[in-house]
Amino acid sequence: MSDSPLPQLFTTPLAERMRPRTLDEVVGQDHLLGPGKPLRRSIEADRVGSMILWGPPGCGKTTIARLLASHTAATFEPFSAVLGGVKELRALIALAQTRRRSDPLSRTLLFVDEIHRFNKAQQDAFLPHVESGLITLVGATTENPSFQVNGALLSRCAVHVLQPIATPSLVTLLHEALSDVDRGLGSLGLSMTDEGMNQLVLASGGDARRSLGALERVGLHFRTRALDAPPLTVEELADALGESSLLYDRSGEEHYNVVSAFIKSMRGSDPDASLYWLARMVEAGEDPMFIARRLVIFASEDVGMADPRALQMAMACKDALHFLGLPEGKFPLAQATLYLATAPKSGSTKDYFIAAKAVKQQGALPVPLHLRNAATPLMKKLGYGSGYKNPHGYVGDFVAEQYLPDELVGTAFYEPGDQGYEKMVRDRLEIWGKRRDAGDRRRKKR
Repeated sequence: MSDSPLPQLFTTPLAERMRPRTLDEVVGQDHLLGPGKPLRRSIEADRVGSMILWGPPGCGKTTIARLLASHTAATFEPFSAVLGGVKELRALIALAQTRRRSDPLSRTLLFVDEIHRFNKAQQDAFLPHVESGLITLVGATTENPSFQVNGALLSRCAVHVLQPIATPSLVTLLHEALSDVDRGLGSLGLSMTDEGMNQLVLASGGDARRSLGALERVGLHFRTRALDAPPLTVEELADALGESSLLYDRSGEEHYNVVSAFIKSMRGSDPDASLYWLARMVEAGEDPMFIARRLVIFASEDVGMADPRALQMAMACKDALHFLGLPEGKFPLAQATLYLATAPKSGSTKDYFIAAKAVKQQGALPVPLHLRNAATPLMKKLGYGSGYKNPHGYVGDFVAEQYLPDELVGTAFYEPGDQGYEKMVRDRLEIWGKRRDAGDRRRKKR
């Protein structure tokens, strides 16, 4: 039996004890920190600029920030937007200013964890000091910085996108934690089957902190297991962690493969398969709001204009889940799934990306004068809005007019489908197209 000194072993969480100590120990982010990559080169040369680290929980944002502290000659100031506010931030800025006055070459690297917790007005407090070079800002966030970070601040920061840690990298990390006597669980002498290791990793969803936390719970549960005992099985791990924590998929499919099967079953208009995959996720303990988000995306991406009510149904499902929770929330989840699976399908919302490609290729083309807003007398004098024809004054609330920039006249981005509501849209656009080709400008009778 193991006689490991448990109080010492488990006082600090395993995820903290196994935190990488060097850039080479960081797993899963080779696109940023692999040999020769720009971020790694800038860190090793101590020439990092202000940046935002964006990625899901447990992917290494805080780890990278701490490694920055060990590679820089600048004063490293960690700060959490969860625990502190603008008052505490101003105190750190004041310290940086004091250091700069005593040493004009001094630098301050300010790490702000959960930077999205600051609203955009509060984020203004960083802006002048980033702009002046007083501080180098390193912000970490799980939220899309395009929406959660002040635009002016974002324009002065490089955005580095971190990925969920892939299964092979997490398997390597857990094996190291199992074997490391000094920092990990090596003194317990535990091992597990390949199937058990894979299931433990898949249940974490690419979150290193979560996978190490689960491994630590396994260690606590089996701390008195004989050192020469056989490897832990999936069933034993499930007993230690709870069925829903581990047995998301007994056959070995990855978490995101189950989600993919759910989406593709709805896209294929198979309500039976859609309900099956929904049940697989719900009964395994999947976050119901994650499923609801997938339904909202599907409603626009795969049903779209073929049935505009699909988005309303998906949003209603999301609101019902907030109101009901589980288990009652299973009913709106099932209802939305069945609605979307049996709805007519259209992928025409993806036509947005065709328009976006034109924007990138052509740049910011000038808005035609007749479409501009004549907000001032000068703008009106310059011809803004001149010649604009309001469709409401014409037969059928339509008038032949040019709405695209001159360089894109005649370009078609939207190609409506022939299913459901969108078939009516297609017919309507064909009628308007014929009237536009004929230069139809018939005014309504007064």
